[in-house]
Amino acid sequence: MDSVIEVKNISKIYNLYNKPSDRLKEALFARQSRHTEFAALNDVSFNVNKGEILGIIGKNGSGKSTILKIITSVLTPTSGECIVKGKIAALLELGAGFNMEYTGIENIYLNGQMIGFSKEEMDKKLQDIIDFADIGEHIYQPVKTYSSGMFARLAFSVAISVDPDILIVDEALSVGDVFFQNKCYRRFEEFRERGKTILFVTHDMGSVIRYCNRCVLLNAGKKVAEGKPQEMVDLYKRIMVGQWNENEESSEEASSIQSSNAKNDQLWKDQISTNPDIEVYGDGRADIIDFGIFSDTGDIGNNVYKGDYYSIKMRVRINEDNLNPIFAFKLRDIKGTELTGTNTMLEDIDTSQCKKGDIVTITFRQKQYLQPGQYLVSFGCTAFEGDQFVVYCRNYNCCVLGVVAQKGTIGIFDSESEVSVSVE
Repeated sequence: MDSVIEVKNISKIYNLYNKPSDRLKEALFARQSRHTEFAALNDVSFNVNKGEILGIIGKNGSGKSTILKIITSVLTPTSGECIVKGKIAALLELGAGFNMEYTGIENIYLNGQMIGFSKEEMDKKLQDIIDFADIGEHIYQPVKTYSSGMFARLAFSVAISVDPDILIVDEALSVGDVFFQNKCYRRFEEFRERGKTILFVTHDMGSVIRYCNRCVLLNAGKKVAEGKPQEMVDLYKRIMVGQWNENEESSEEASSIQSSNAKNDQLWKDQISTNPDIEVYGDGRADIIDFGIFSDTGDIGNNVYKGDYYSIKMRVRINEDNLNPIFAFKLRDIKGTELTGTNTMLEDIDTSQCKKGDIVTITFRQKQYLQPGQYLVSFGCTAFEGDQFVVYCRNYNCCVLGVVAQKGTIGIFDSESEVSVSVE
């Protein structure tokens, strides 16, 4: 296939100084180095082929945005070469290239001019941009009055309507509503059918699996691997929970490694991404000592696939006899809204056999119906003593449960509708 972007051995090194005066002293006294070097990118190479949607994924700080800025000539690499064949439109961050004092209309012309279009050419494109953005009369107001969603709509509309050969999108759609995102993805498909190229950076693994033909995985400034989106997402999940090391030579080798659930000498919570600010409280008659999220095959990690069965587990140490505890878990969205959960009392499970010194493992197994996204997991060990409700131990917002899927529906959960259409 024809390559439209060739990234060849790109490195980007930044000099870091402890204080601003060190930069001046180093300039005046060149023999004495006062900086440390930080490699935002280290010898990264890959090609982007004409007509494909290439995803770039990785943890925060892996170098994703840096490589996009080099491709778009916003940054100059320290070493290496980047060859681009064709006209690029890029959404690197919301509001980039916008004058906050200008109206939406004025910014449309400003961005068109920056890309290289004349006023006459932008006149012909103006109505399409306005229609796609669909922000009503706000188009005539200064963009400093816009919400982040309006920014996303206008910025994407300009980028998509100037008919570039290559479209680069860096997380700019994450603030749009579901309907606008759906419209953008439909336009992605139209672009690909017309032989255009899309470079797509996102933390939404479901979108990577669904829309990308191929995926590049970065970590700590290095390219870990590239290949099929599903394989790269699986490897990314292992990196996120510290179950990968850079000596592994291939994702095929990585997939042969046994589930970390077998590591009996390691706590579950140490094998997943947890909240450093877990809210813990209770009277201490029981303690939640461990927790984890498991696939139905026993693999531990923060992410599960919509439609799959999975388990949430907790381990509790009982510190007093005759407690008859209630073990519970809850899922909340990032705004704190309770979405689902259950406990041993609702499930009519007898826990009266628990006694002082016991370590109790509780497994909540269920099918995942929630939409793709990130959710907060909380655990509790409580009881009713007569009419009084008591809390032995609660751990709020312990970790993130990520749901990934190839297809989303409307709302917070999937009702698994079976749709048929008949014509009479």
